[in-house]
Amino acid sequence: MLCLNMNKLAKKQQIQVLTALVEGCSLRATSRLTGVSLCAVKSLHIRAGKIAQEYHHRYIRRVRARYIQCDEIWSFCYAKRQRVSRCVSAPPEAGNAWTWTAIDAKSKLMIAWHVGRRTRIDAKQFMVDVAQRIHPEQERVQVTTDGFRAYPEAVRYAFGRDVHYAQVIGPNRKRVICGRPYPPAINTSFVERQNLNMRMGMRRMTRKTNGFSKKLANHVRMTALYFWYYNFCRIHSSLRVTPAMAAGVDNQLHDLGWLVDIIRANDPKPGPRGRYKKRVAD
Repeated sequence: MLCLNMNKLAKKQQIQVLTALVEGCSLRATSRLTGVSLCAVKSLHIRAGKIAQEYHHRYIRRVRARYIQCDEIWSFCYAKRQRVSRCVSAPPEAGNAWTWTAIDAKSKLMIAWHVGRRTRIDAKQFMVDVAQRIHPEQERVQVTTDGFRAYPEAVRYAFGRDVHYAQVIGPNRKRVICGRPYPPAINTSFVERQNLNMRMGMRRMTRKTNGFSKKLANHVRMTALYFWYYNFCRIHSSLRVTPAMAAGVDNQLHDLGWLVDIIRANDPKPGPRGRYKKRVAD
């Protein structure tokens, strides 16, 4: 291994580590591919995830989106729900971890995301976050979701009556809940495609994998890093620009080197022998 401390890594090595993570490699696979110690990979992943989460919270605001598609995708933390009772030292957050996502159908911008349970409370928290990120002068938006029963109450709670809302139930059935949704735009194809990209782009989301998250906090950080890279760095094949540029949120193309510069500017200097005192858990 080349280094035991994230702060000792060269910028090129840090970019290689983050590139492997956002392209679907697990932590251990990233360590093997880059020659960087597993502890350093974990530390860099945590720092990058925190910064990406703060950046999304601060700058994905006042979005002008007319058609919004929402969905949720399943994963788990520490152990699957049916096996949690058999675990000796399972943390409180062990079990199913659902990622709620809201995408702008035009710009493909990931407007909001939320990691939690598949409950009415989480649905309300998620939809409130979506509503708060829409531009206040935006005309009435159209929201489309699947048939999950918690959505209608959550949409009314977040948007009130100032929304066109419809659900897609099954492959061919569409149900209008409120307002007058534009019929051709009642679909969830874009957000479902994004869910597939998440399965492919994050090892923690892959089915039947041993690269799942052991801590919910690190699961959230990896999700934040992935969506930051998707919104601000990855050029969309059909748009020819990043989703953030297409939505008018940003006007320049970022790369992982820009994120590394922020990490290097804000990280403390390494301690004695260039090692951290505590080992970072996955």
